[in-house]
This record gives sequence, C-alpha cells and structure tokens, in this order.
Amino acid sequence: MTTMTAKISVRGVTKTFALGNEMFTALDDVSLDIADNEFVTVVGPSGCGKSTLMNILAGLEEPTRGQALVDAVPVSGPGPERGVIFQQYALFPWLTVRQNVEFGLRTARVPGSERRSRAEYFIKMVGLEQFADALPKMLSGGMRQRCAIARAYAVNPSILLMDEPFGALDALTRVKLQEQLLDTWSKERRTVLFITHDVDEAVFLANRVIVMAARPGRIYDVIEVDLPYPRSEGFRLSPEFAALRNRVWHSVYHQDGRRSAAPSPSSTA
Repeated sequence: MTTMTAKISVRGVTKTFALGNEMFTALDDVSLDIADNEFVTVVGPSGCGKSTLMNILAGLEEPTRGQALVDAVPVSGPGPERGVIFQQYALFPWLTVRQNVEFGLRTARVPGSERRSRAEYFIKMVGLEQFADALPKMLSGGMRQRCAIARAYAVNPSILLMDEPFGALDALTRVKLQEQLLDTWSKERRTVLFITHDVDEAVFLANRVIVMAARPGRIYDVIEVDLPYPRSEGFRLSPEFAALRNRVWHSVYHQDGRRSAAPSPSSTA
C-alpha cells in the first residue's frame, strides 16, 4: 500500500483481566496501523480478543499496557470521531427510525433543520426512507442494522468501529447488507475496522484482513485484498476471491503457533 499517515495506531497493546484468582491475557503486545479511509476486517478464532481490541479503540476499555491512538492522539474515552456499531443494533425502541438517526445530532445540539436534512440523507442512503416514521419493532433485523448504520454515519465520524454487526442475521440478509455497506462506504468514505468471525465476509469487504490468534490474543497474519471495488456477486464467484478466502481460512483455522512480526507503519498505512 502507499505510505500514509496512520488514522488509527495500536502500539504494543496488552489487555489482561482478572478471572477468579488468576489473570487472563486477552491481548498480548498487539501493534497495528490503519490508514485513512481504509477498510480493515479482523477475523480469528473465538477468544482471540477481536472485540476487546475494538472496545479499546472505542474508548470503552483501557489497555493494561501500550497505547491506542486516533490521528496521533491517545484514545482516552469515547469520542464523536468514532462511530460504534454493535451486533445488537442498540436502537431506542421508543423512537422512530428518523428519531434514532437524529439522536446523536440532537445530543450535539445540531439545529433542527440541519438535523432533519442530515437524517433524511442517511436514511435514504441505507434505503429506509419508506420506514422513517416506523418504530424499531416494526423493522426486520436487517432494517434495524441499516438504521444503526445510518445513525452512526449521521454524526459524521471519521472512523466506524463495527463489532460483528451482521452476525445475528440470516445468510441472504447478511450478503445484501455487506453489499449495502460497501456501497455506503464508497459514497461516504470512512476508516472502517470491522470485526467478524466469517471468513467470506472478511475477504469480501476488506482492503486488508487481519488474522488474530488466541490465548493470548495477537496478530497472526495480515493479508492484503488487492482487488478493486465495487464488489458484488460476481466477485464472490471469482477465482481470485476463492484463492484469498482459502488463504484466510487456512490462516484462521490451521494456525501453526508462529507469531507474525508486528506490522510497521510504513508497510500498513
């Protein structure tokens, strides 16, 4: 990749938790750079620390050692430049789609007319304009997640942190939302860190796939997906996709115990 200043930097991050009378290491000396507007997916076996890494970048947890930085500034808590999307949607059930999308703008005291126009823009972008006045209980799981994505985009974050956002959805809805997400990303570029346990999803979405190893959680491999966007059904059926999928699959499920060197800023940003 072209050398660029890192948007996100993770420097020697270790995270330990107390489990009874013992200490559990969720992350061990993880270092990683992500460039501005890069789409990076993180995949790995259960217990490899994927969500812990995202929570540290979101400012929801603090590292035991090391440092996470955004635009070279240490992360010290949640911030408006980082939008976070979870698997559970996290919509307010008593608010309509429009009101949910406007929520962050209202909190930021954005004037009413601008708040309404920005909400309408992103609601339309994710294809929910006919459901703007519907409550979440009236929506399918995929529609709720699209609402959550619109809400995250509306506050104009430069970074999106997504923790298995499509994990609870059926296969067809998941595929459609992957394509929808890439379409949205192509129009409204953001730096994206996308956590997933699905190898196909990781390859389909990413510029780079970060493969993690568990116990303790660490970076095992970094795989470039040097294939053009836009990506659609034809891309999934291509031999290039199959080759990359097989490489990532082998890296996730046939780990040999080696430990990859931490990526340098010049090679990953």
